[in-house]
Amino acid sequence: MTENDEKKTETIIDYEDFAKLNIKIAKILSVKEIPKSNKLLKLEITIGEDEERTIVAGIKESYSDEDLVGTQIVVLTNLKPRKVFGVESNGMLLAASIDGKAVLLRPDKEVLEGSKIR
Repeated sequence: MTENDEKKTETIIDYEDFAKLNIKIAKILSVKEIPKSNKLLKLEITIGEDEERTIVAGIKESYSDEDLVGTQIVVLTNLKPRKVFGVESNGMLLAASIDGKAVLLRPDKEVLEGSKIR
């Protein structure tokens, strides 16, 4: 799919739909491999205020455990939970890609976990 194709199929949403998204800064506490998956990692994250949760992310081919632990990321926190390879994922990290490899969206300065993206 080319960039022009993506623009043609892009869905326009109302501001009210966007306002429903709860996007926050989180910190990765631990990383575990998911058996039988070449792409997925199980991430334990904190969103501040003693709120920890598990998310599953397809970033295994792009990042090592050492690269991730302690890193702040941007997470969609009010996505309906979903089981992925038997693991319940309670959110979604935001990333772009270069040549098929994930590139995490991260703040360029340390930010308080739980800070809302506006």
